[in-house]
Amino acid sequence: MKRIISAAAIFFALTVQAFCAGTIAFSLSQQLDSSGNPLSGGRLYFYQAGTTTPQSAYSDSALTLPLANPITLDSAGRIPQFFLADGTIKIRLTNSAGVSQVTADGVMVIGASSGTGTGSVVDATTVLATGDLKVRYATGTLSGFVRANGRTIGSASSGATERANADCEELFIHLWTEDANLSVSTGRGATAAADWAANKTIALPDMRGRVIAGLDDMGNSAAGRRTVTYTGVVATALGSVSTTSESHTLTAAQIPSITTSGSNSITVNTLGHVPYATGGGLAGGVPTVSSGSLWAPYSATNSWVAASSFSGTNTITATSNNTSGSAHPTVDPTIFMTTYLKL
Repeated sequence: MKRIISAAAIFFALTVQAFCAGTIAFSLSQQLDSSGNPLSGGRLYFYQAGTTTPQSAYSDSALTLPLANPITLDSAGRIPQFFLADGTIKIRLTNSAGVSQVTADGVMVIGASSGTGTGSVVDATTVLATGDLKVRYATGTLSGFVRANGRTIGSASSGATERANADCEELFIHLWTEDANLSVSTGRGATAAADWAANKTIALPDMRGRVIAGLDDMGNSAAGRRTVTYTGVVATALGSVSTTSESHTLTAAQIPSITTSGSNSITVNTLGHVPYATGGGLAGGVPTVSSGSLWAPYSATNSWVAASSFSGTNTITATSNNTSGSAHPTVDPTIFMTTYLKL
């Protein structure tokens, strides 16, 4: 009895899955290029929503006859009829040269089944979009992502160093558009699409050993928390890289002034010279010693000296510099991981 019930359940599931099909507005439509001409030979790619993983389209509503992925448009630029599994889908439409014309993610599949499929609908705003960052506790490559390591991405014929593949097109266009400072091989052309079609490469943001800070304005007035004076760059420009390093050696102008000052009173005895003579109180050449006076010989032959004194104030000022001149660290405790960019 259990086997019969199980078999019936499996049959029911397969039957429901077979008819959980619909389509999107591109089916049987005619597509035109930017000049209004039929997109003859264009290609329509299908991916699982929020990923770069291909997903099949079918020529029948039972989803048993898969079509080529991508679908090629006819000479009139018309897309043949196709069916998709219920839920959401990601599409990319290019011309015959592979230049992207339309890219859309989270496109709702609609049809007779009207959402009766077993899968749940994915909210496109809850999944990573092209250009989003992801930090992962790993070191290698990751499907659907490239590392933000300053290397390059481009088409399969571009010779890019991080990833050279058709799935890099959306990120190439995104980076080209958002940051004019990212280097493009042989220089930037008229458009991102033209540079992609020309098999150029674009440099990825270089986050090796760097931390992230919010732009100083981000749609508001500048907060002034990061300034050119200390970062060396304009903190309101996307992708600006601070010129500061992990250590710093103080310059003379940055050493605090340490001044010690004070005064002390001193008494200095000076010896005044008087000539050697007789008389005038110097009987026999010997000075008369009186109260409060002190005499001492200046010379054994010709003079005596009288002691006198004066008082004064002597001010002493000293500057001390006890630094060694070595650099000191300027970084916080840090843990290092790999940062990825969504293709």
